[in-house]
Amino acid sequence: MDFRLTEDQRALQDSARRFAHNELPKLAAEIEETSHPVPHEWLRRYAEMGFLGVNADSDLGGLGLTHLDAFLVMEEFAKVSVGVAFPVFECCAGPVRIVERLGHPSLRERVVPKVVAGDMLVAISMSEPDAGTALTDLRTRARIEGDTIVIDGSKRWCSGAGHSEGYVVFCRFDGTQGAKGIGAVFVDKDTPGLTFGPQEQLMGFRGVPSADMTFEEVRVPREHLLVGQGGFASLMGLFNIERLGNATMAVGVAAGALEYVTGYVQERKQFGKSIVDFQAVQIRLAEMAMKVEASRLLIHRAASNADEGLPNAREASIAKCYANEITREVTATALQLMGGYGYAKEYGMERRLRDSFGWGIAGGAIDIQKVNIAAELVGRRFDQRR
Repeated sequence: MDFRLTEDQRALQDSARRFAHNELPKLAAEIEETSHPVPHEWLRRYAEMGFLGVNADSDLGGLGLTHLDAFLVMEEFAKVSVGVAFPVFECCAGPVRIVERLGHPSLRERVVPKVVAGDMLVAISMSEPDAGTALTDLRTRARIEGDTIVIDGSKRWCSGAGHSEGYVVFCRFDGTQGAKGIGAVFVDKDTPGLTFGPQEQLMGFRGVPSADMTFEEVRVPREHLLVGQGGFASLMGLFNIERLGNATMAVGVAAGALEYVTGYVQERKQFGKSIVDFQAVQIRLAEMAMKVEASRLLIHRAASNADEGLPNAREASIAKCYANEITREVTATALQLMGGYGYAKEYGMERRLRDSFGWGIAGGAIDIQKVNIAAELVGRRFDQRR
């Protein structure tokens, strides 16, 4: 068991770190101020560096590397801010992997190269007003009419809604109830009948658009079918990549907070000496480092064990759950160590704290991850409806 990164992985990580830390802080500040997503000209810069296609198939323009390689890049971007890192998350860990694995060749060959080139973003559309954690209660309907798929319904909490050019939409086929009726369809943003509500005003996640989506007789070619009814398990298997991406974004926020506050406590002086010379501060730093390192190792284990395949559901859930919890703890501790400076917007730590809470809600809330972990431990599913 070798925990060391390869020479190529270290080079990729260093490249991502230099780009993110040298080029992106000003963009991160602009995104925080305006809530505008990463502009397309910046996406193309990401693409030129290969950061949007790290684990995409080389035949489709990607680098053809592993999920772990993608997570190494993602963490470095997330250390700067969630806003600048979100396109890397969506392209490397999000719905693009579903399109790549399950999409019709014509769809895959149209979408993935555009994503890799920075010319397209794809969002995942799962949650609904009455189907968040209880995803199998979703009501958005899809029916197949000859060579066309017709979609009706509504979605909530779609990160990227109104901004992304394409959407992986979870739907219920033929009225079949429960998980057996759920599949997914790809929908382009400009498809007639698809409309978006106003942008949500969230606690954090500046630069990550979120809005309601309404589907009224939205018609797409049958080739846009990603998986029909009965394919819910395959969708959730691929969603485990997104769960690890979520965990990586969370640990990136925590790692960025740790790096920043480590520098701060060595410069900040009280009672005539640097505050790092106080034992209480040393203990807090050590505790934060332990949590970040443990979280990172859980993510890397799940990603390494997946190799070219899909992450194990239990390992992905443990990694996500732990990262979601420790990022809140680490950013809060960092803010406290900085005192009034941590509480001031100018220094960015309060942003990290606000952003840290989003990851434990998105992609499966912390408590439901714990239920899933318990189910794996005892070998049976728990019916929440009884």
